[in-house]
Amino acid sequence: MSGWSLEFSIDVDEQRRLVRAKVFGIWKGSHAEAYHAEFEEKAAVLFGQPWAKVVDLTNWKTSYPDTIDRIAEHMHWCHEHDNVLSLYAVNNPSTFRQLREMIDRGGIGQEAKVFRTVAEAESFLDANWMPAKKRAR
Repeated sequence: MSGWSLEFSIDVDEQRRLVRAKVFGIWKGSHAEAYHAEFEEKAAVLFGQPWAKVVDLTNWKTSYPDTIDRIAEHMHWCHEHDNVLSLYAVNNPSTFRQLREMIDRGGIGQEAKVFRTVAEAESFLDANWMPAKKRAR
């Protein structure tokens, strides 16, 4: 996807088999569609082996109802494309409830972990994530 978005950023670390995303503001379904399209494009280099993601939701304000189903579908899609660990940092009670609903609808409860800060999520990642390439050694 060309350009950049004010609603999100997505970065891929191929060596660590990790996607880092940040979400900002109030989301509508169109934001979720754009996020998924860019995510799919950037994360494609990780498919075929397990990968993890850390999603910073500390600047996410809320979402319109149509976004909940679309992001739940995105979460399920990630799982179907070898995502085995999904870490979310969220510090707003309203968005926390929406996130839990997305996780439940996406069917990823086993691989999803929710934290109050990005530092907590990163600490959990450092203690629990070893990319497949390093495991094989």
